[in-house]
Amino acid sequence: MDLSSREFWALIHGLILGGLFLVAFAGGLAGLYSYRPKLVTAEGARERLRRLNIGMRTMAVVAWLTVISGTFIVYPWYREETPDSARSTLLADPDTADWHEFAMEWKEHIAWIAPMLATVAAFIVFYYGAGLMRNRAMRLTAIWCFVAAFAIAAIAGIFGALITKNASV
Repeated sequence: MDLSSREFWALIHGLILGGLFLVAFAGGLAGLYSYRPKLVTAEGARERLRRLNIGMRTMAVVAWLTVISGTFIVYPWYREETPDSARSTLLADPDTADWHEFAMEWKEHIAWIAPMLATVAAFIVFYYGAGLMRNRAMRLTAIWCFVAAFAIAAIAGIFGALITKNASV
């Protein structure tokens, strides 16, 4: 099986990086949710915080790599000024023009919010550290930022898959 350069980068962007962020979300959410005084023993708190810190930072980096690779590597191929480009293909058919008008606008602009929110969640975990266990408000803030990042990234991923099905780069 041979992959073209475009197929390779679309695979890296969507399946590898995007998939890693979306799948690892469950672990990060479980780690944040379970980092409570009732669920963590004193001796287990340090190790759990270390894993949570590493996981959250990794998730933020992966989210940034996903949007950066999509914006600066894959997206220019989508937007080429040729009649057979993915954008031209979508806009040529009235039934798929909305895929460009709404779905790609989401991917172009709104998807950038996901790594920002993942970074906020990672920073909260880093900044508050062990105090996060006792500070319910900040733990919930980190959880909600993380959930919002996941939701935005999941919607962008679904749109990307549906756009690629109709007009691949």
